[in-house]
Amino acid sequence: MSLRPFTDACLEAAALAGASYADVRVVDRSDQSLSVRTGRVEAIESSSSFGFGVRVIADGCWGFSSSSEVTFDAAERIAREAVAIAKASGMAAGKPVELSPVGAFEGRWSGPFEIDPFAIGVDEKLAVLLDADAALRTQDAVKITEATMGFVKLSKTFASTLGSFIEQSYVESGAGITAYAVGEGEVLSRSYPNSHGGQHLQGGWEVVTALDLSAHAPRVAEEAAALLRAKECPATTTTIVIDGSQLGLQVHESIGHPTELDRVLGDEAAFAGTSFLTLADAGKLRYGSEHVTVTADATVAGSLGSFGWDDEGVPAQREAIIERGLFHGFLTSRESALVLGRASNGCMRADGWNRIPLIRMTTVSLEPGAAGSLEDLIADTKEGIYLETNNSWSIDDKRLNFQFATEIGWEIRNGKRGAMIKRPNYTGITPKFWGSCDAVCGPEEWRVWGLPNCGKGQPMQIAHVAHGAAPARFRDVQVGVGR
Repeated sequence: MSLRPFTDACLEAAALAGASYADVRVVDRSDQSLSVRTGRVEAIESSSSFGFGVRVIADGCWGFSSSSEVTFDAAERIAREAVAIAKASGMAAGKPVELSPVGAFEGRWSGPFEIDPFAIGVDEKLAVLLDADAALRTQDAVKITEATMGFVKLSKTFASTLGSFIEQSYVESGAGITAYAVGEGEVLSRSYPNSHGGQHLQGGWEVVTALDLSAHAPRVAEEAAALLRAKECPATTTTIVIDGSQLGLQVHESIGHPTELDRVLGDEAAFAGTSFLTLADAGKLRYGSEHVTVTADATVAGSLGSFGWDDEGVPAQREAIIERGLFHGFLTSRESALVLGRASNGCMRADGWNRIPLIRMTTVSLEPGAAGSLEDLIADTKEGIYLETNNSWSIDDKRLNFQFATEIGWEIRNGKRGAMIKRPNYTGITPKFWGSCDAVCGPEEWRVWGLPNCGKGQPMQIAHVAHGAAPARFRDVQVGVGR
């Protein structure tokens, strides 16, 4: 059923109440998550949400209101309420809100998927998790195991007084496993395909089956047990090679967040801080070495950061943030982009119908280089440490000083992997760290990593974003033991 009559009613009511601009989003979302822990079903959770939000400009100020009652009576009431909020805000407002131009669009977009995960029975899903969990408990030292999976199905309709009417839908799927080895006074974890919930992509049940959790579980368990016997990471300054999943998180924290323009302008500081960047840095700041090119791309097929249009009706696009080490520009909204004298690059998204859009990362990626495979890069490294899979991280509120700990590491000696290292940690200062990058692996190693838990704003919104990366090498980095 078309929602156009409903969205037309919202927009008409907002205009009649005095809005100079209005948009409406109708969002229908279903979520499901399942988890198994040490041989037992721990949780099965399902939820659904359906509602709409109206955002307006009236008397030069923003107003927003929302409701779970998607009716024509609610359309008029919520639109008028949004306008009333905007007009009330005008009593204490400063400079009137202005927006950079955007065209009027009509269209549909859908993300890729083959098998609807919501059509797969709970028993079949649990069987996959229980098999993987059992395969993790093949080592005596592994005392605790976890296997999880999660799914999202979302459809969204956007309309604005500029004439846009856009319908979008996608499915997300993901899964992961973790083994915890327990020794004398320590617990060490090993995960696949990534920590903190595994790997998540736009796609269906085929995403989970492709991960083949049970096949990887014995290796994960063996490595967890071996970590108990591994040597501690030395406290030194050395060369490090970082795997793609960890590097994706490094991009997220030290490039993605500080380039969100609302943080630079001081309009947003909650949960992820502000930024060390200034408006004057665009086109001038040396952010990294010549090997560092970073793009924001909302068109990558299967990425959590992809869409057809953002939540302001701006088309998805690809843009360089850093090119051969030189900082080029920010992630923007229609409002913030005007400060730069340009149009929005389409980075506004909300995590539901009852939240206003914020500037959020799309697929912010370190582009592949020319260093070949991971083994090629290690073979080209005389001495150092190879680091894999995030364990924890910390970064200051300007995204400048950081430390990351990974689950596992290996010494590199004369171009070969050597002894295993437990609890490796590395620290750095953002521009200096990226400036020390002297090699990035090639396209054959590049992979998009989904990150479905990025928090920002008050009340907090959880964004699903993604980061493409291939393993890369960094010189003269301080390492030590992560606790």
